[in-house]
Amino acid sequence: MLEDLEEGFERRDVYDAATIELLADSYRNIIIASKEDPEREGLIKTPIRAAKAFQYLIHGYGLKPSEILKSALYQEDSKQIVVVKDIEIYSLCEHHLLPFFGKAHIGYIPNGKICGLSKIPRVVDAFARRLQLQERLTAQIKDCIQEVLDPLGVAVVIEAQHLCMSMRGIQKQNSVTTTSEFSGAFLKNFNTRQEFMHLIGTKLH
Repeated sequence: MLEDLEEGFERRDVYDAATIELLADSYRNIIIASKEDPEREGLIKTPIRAAKAFQYLIHGYGLKPSEILKSALYQEDSKQIVVVKDIEIYSLCEHHLLPFFGKAHIGYIPNGKICGLSKIPRVVDAFARRLQLQERLTAQIKDCIQEVLDPLGVAVVIEAQHLCMSMRGIQKQNSVTTTSEFSGAFLKNFNTRQEFMHLIGTKLH
């Protein structure tokens, strides 16, 4: 499977041969069902390429998001909002196996512990690289951060475009789906939530 190196979490392309063979056979059947010739030059290697690509797209199943956060925890007395915004997301809709992609914005209020900032995008990726729903993805990220850091509150907002909407079905190319999850102070305190929304909506750089 896809393995990790740096501090246990940097991806490396190492594929499971049995899974690749199974996926490649399935992709070859898809090509045949599409009335194409799987033996023609442009398609002869497509099944194996597609199999490797798909295994990469779902490599999040082999990662443990909570362990990613636990690998870089630090004691800190700060009680100010920590925000990591504009985290790129690429995932697969579980209903049609078509991509959805966009940005995640995450904030939390420390309660004695903080994590290395690079770990938050890694957690996002670990959940996103699975067959997903945007609603579930948003909740999973929030729950993971809440469980591991036990902060005073967590806020997660995801904005994404879904190819199942823009390439098929209703075919609305510019539609964006926004989901949000809040806990603790962000859920109970309107001003705290508004501060977070202001921070992720402001171009500070």
